[in-house]
Amino acid sequence: MSAPNEPQDPNPVDPLTDTSENLEVGELLFPAEDDLLAAAQAQISDYHDQLLRARAEMENIRRRAQEDVAKARKFGTESFAESLVPVKDSLEAALAQTEQTAQAWQEGVEATLRQLNSAFERNLLKEVAPAQGDKFDPHVHQAISNVPSDFPEGTVAQLLQKGYTIADRVLRPALVMVSAGPAA
Repeated sequence: MSAPNEPQDPNPVDPLTDTSENLEVGELLFPAEDDLLAAAQAQISDYHDQLLRARAEMENIRRRAQEDVAKARKFGTESFAESLVPVKDSLEAALAQTEQTAQAWQEGVEATLRQLNSAFERNLLKEVAPAQGDKFDPHVHQAISNVPSDFPEGTVAQLLQKGYTIADRVLRPALVMVSAGPAA
């Protein structure tokens, strides 16, 4: 029983009794739910902002890459052209000389050829000139025909025209006749 001096609660609560019925309709069970929703919306807003920034950065990178490619196309031959200008000057100077001996003319042409070869070397332009008996390489050679020869089958029998590569890329394949082996 209760002690004589304690006031009595007019609605005694039994600890085993369910009190959820005492909540008003619309009252939140979890008061922190509004805080969680606000935090989630703030995070979504942050992610959206990051996405927009990433898209803008990607667009800037794409635009810069396009500009770099356009500049490379426009000025890519500048170094090669600078190397060829002295060759043109030499040829024009040779043609301007009206009184030349054949020997002087030949020396001038040889000097001009050395200038041209130097320009080719500086710009990674290399000759493809296979010798007779070299193995036929379809990556840098173009076969015009197969001919019977003393060389083994599948080798170069004759070079018709030199080819060229620039920085390991075929500019023009060498035109060759390929050996079909000795005539039977």
